[in-house]
Amino acid sequence: MNGTALALVLVAAVVHAGWNLAAKRVAGGGAAFVFLYYTVSAVVCVPVAVVALVVEAGRPQWTWLLAAVLTAVFHVAYGTVLQRGYAVGDLSVVYPLARGSGPLLSVFAAVVLLGERPGVLGLIGALLVVAGVLLIGSGRGETHLDPRARRAGIFYGLLTGATIAAYTLWDDHSVNALGVPPLVYFSTGALLQSALLAPLAARGDVRGLWRAHRREVLLVGVLSPVAYLLVLYAMRLAPVSLVAPAREVSIVLGGLAGWLVLGEANPGRRLVGSVVVLAGIAAIAAS
Repeated sequence: MNGTALALVLVAAVVHAGWNLAAKRVAGGGAAFVFLYYTVSAVVCVPVAVVALVVEAGRPQWTWLLAAVLTAVFHVAYGTVLQRGYAVGDLSVVYPLARGSGPLLSVFAAVVLLGERPGVLGLIGALLVVAGVLLIGSGRGETHLDPRARRAGIFYGLLTGATIAAYTLWDDHSVNALGVPPLVYFSTGALLQSALLAPLAARGDVRGLWRAHRREVLLVGVLSPVAYLLVLYAMRLAPVSLVAPAREVSIVLGGLAGWLVLGEANPGRRLVGSVVVLAGIAAIAAS
């Protein structure tokens, strides 16, 4: 795998784990919380994207807007489902399942539908990453969770993974086949995501949520675009069948944070799963 692409993905993984830890702290935020942090992302990114459009020689295309509309729909689904999962389950159950099933579906689709050939070593690495992620999120022995809550967490984790696969494949198509500049693409998507969520957010106490969780909103609103822009640029340098699983090193950080910061159980299983994930990352790096 391209060294620059891998470095971008690894930095993105650190940032991604950080904003998910902040999001987990906002229990019950729902659509209103997602609306607030998408709005912050739009406010931060849109002015920068406008400057980039003025400076760069390329002219905007209508296909760029259409691409952003579809990614906005996928990301709104992702954000709302993920936040619902955090409301009903542990970070260390929902997050690993979401981030593990997403790349598994992405790799499968990239190989079958897009004709990508990551190579034997790259494919082994991808499978190791997914296996380690699922081990971290298996939840065995965590008796403090109600069985119904566990099932709900697993359900929303897998559903979030399906939305991750959808936006990952579409984003790869947009920045490569359609040639949409990543900054313009993400900024337009963030603006549309905020607009799409506004009617749902209006049903909740947006002002109260902002007052109570302003710090978390700002952290997620700033860190989320940084993480994903790094991934979008990595997609221009390496196949999505390698980028998608490689970015899941954030699971190691998320699992450890769930144990060290949030006091969630079974550190031994998390550490073993983390070693498996890192072995997969090493295989992908060598492919």
